[in-house]
Amino acid sequence: MKVTILYNGVLVGLVATMLFDGWLWGQKQLGLKTLNFAYLGRWFAHFTQMKFVHDNIGKSPALTHEWGIGVAGHYAIGILIAELLLLACGEQWMREPEIGAALVVGMLTVVFPLLIMQPGMGAGIAFSKTPQPFMNSLKSLLNHTIFGLCMFLAAELMNLLR
Repeated sequence: MKVTILYNGVLVGLVATMLFDGWLWGQKQLGLKTLNFAYLGRWFAHFTQMKFVHDNIGKSPALTHEWGIGVAGHYAIGILIAELLLLACGEQWMREPEIGAALVVGMLTVVFPLLIMQPGMGAGIAFSKTPQPFMNSLKSLLNHTIFGLCMFLAAELMNLLR
């Protein structure tokens, strides 16, 4: 992997995640349920105890600094997704960002929460153990699509500042 792709992926991932956090903040202001960083951090923190699957992450024992771990994990995931975009599209994408590629990568990455994170936290594959699995899955797809938009906007912003 070229250093420029790695470097740009970190920058795009950080900026896109900050923009996405604005989206989450807006949802919260409207009274909508959003990502719980403490639960994400709790899930990650339990990895150190070799516990990867929970019956209900909300009922699993709370761990020290879980909110901070969740925020760090959230940003690390944002960087990883941006790296995937740049690996798929190459350095040229940074010079001439295409919204379509960013949206597609964002949408494709919804497989991670639907098939790994939610089952690991006890919500089942594609939220199957929740009262509204289809709506929750659709919301996750929307959020990942918005993150794709945020990656595009982050790259455009970086190009404006160069």
